[in-house]
Formats: sequence, structure tokens, C-alpha cells
Amino acid sequence: MEFAKKILFPVDLSEVSPKIAPYVKEVASKFGSDVHLVFVARVLQHFTSIYVPHPAVTNFEAEIVKGAERKLDEFVNEHFQGVSPKTHVVLGDAAEEILNYVRSEGIDLVIMGTHGRKGLEKIVFGSVAARVIQKSPVPVLTINPHGKGA
Repeated sequence: MEFAKKILFPVDLSEVSPKIAPYVKEVASKFGSDVHLVFVARVLQHFTSIYVPHPAVTNFEAEIVKGAERKLDEFVNEHFQGVSPKTHVVLGDAAEEILNYVRSEGIDLVIMGTHGRKGLEKIVFGSVAARVIQKSPVPVLTINPHGKGA
């Protein structure tokens, strides 16, 4: 059994993501792993129920995806020099889409940060990391970006 042939690094493009990148690169280099980065943008479908026209929401979501793809490319250029990660931007619930990606791409290991959200936002949206850990079919390595080594 080969360990960590494919590593998934879910990024939220916050100040936390650059703190986790060195760990992903280190593990990938030790195991000769392929690295996948995924960014999940929130779906805005619930706005169609409050009389925002569906095409307007769809167009806005498309713009969000384009913007996220540009930001993800910038992130890769800055933090993954010498590595050629596969990048992907999707719309949906972060934990669900991360788990879908794990299954669809045959990911062997997920490396993600904890504490990406704070305060009210964490209460409203919950901990993505906790939900991924609970339901992941593969090992999940979580890193506290505010710890000593980060």
C-alpha cells in the first residue's frame, strides 16, 4: 500500500492557507505525492427564493468561480513553486464538496487547517474541518495555524 499518493489541501484563501502550505509541501515531498488544491465557494441559490432573478445569481456565481480561480493561481504561484498541484474551484457546502472531491479523485490524505473561522461565523457555518474529519473515508491531518510550528 502506498501512503499519500494523492494529497488534498482544501484552501479557503484566508490568512490561514499560507501557514498550512509548507506542511503540505513537506509531506508531498517525503512521499512523492501529487498535490490537489480545492477551493469551495458558497452557493447563492438561497437568494433566488427572495426574488433575486435566477440568471443574476448564476452569473454572480460564475464570476465568483472566475475570481477564485485567479486567486488560487496566485496562491499556487506564491506558495507552491516547484510543485505543480492540480487546482479546482467548486460551488457548494465546503465540507460536502471536499468529501466529494476525496471520493471522485481517489485522494489518500487530506491536509487542512483548523481555526479558519472565528466567532459568529464559526457558530453559523460550523467547523468544516470537524465535519470532514467525521465523515472522511481517508486520514485527515489537521494543523492549527496558530500553533508554535505554524
